Amino acid sequence: MPTELSIRRERPDQPEVVRALAALDEYLATLYPPEANYLLDIQALMAPEVVFLVARQAGALVGTAAFRRQEAEPGTDDQPYGEVKRMFVNPVLRGQRIGARLLQALEAQMREQGLALALLETGHTQTEAVRLYEAAGYARRGPFGGYPDNGLSLFLGKRL
Repeated sequence: MPTELSIRRERPDQPEVVRALAALDEYLATLYPPEANYLLDIQALMAPEVVFLVARQAGALVGTAAFRRQEAEPGTDDQPYGEVKRMFVNPVLRGQRIGARLLQALEAQMREQGLALALLETGHTQTEAVRLYEAAGYARRGPFGGYPDNGLSLFLGKRL
């Protein structure tokens, strides 16, 4: 029986979080050129407009997720939005719905902040991530937030 999962806000500058995000960065570097990886570093994740969540089982880090509050722009019907960032689940534990639960927790935090729109950019080769987002109700859309339409990125959004 799996250990209960806890998801809560934590600081992204903890050593185990830094290691997990470094592993994610290394993985993404094998898929895309550096100019196509739009990563928030630890300092950016500590900004006041960012909510950073950590998922733990038996005290061990098993996943992370964040969103960055963004200002309204023409492509968002002039509504502010939450941009999903830094979704990571320990590869050994994938398939246990940890990612889905992290995403639900992020969306709950967005709603608490009065946001009614969640957007994200992900790579087209990350089919498991795309399946997760689409299963959660995210639909493909055009670029936002100044991201280029580079042929490597997919853009998804969901009304909350």
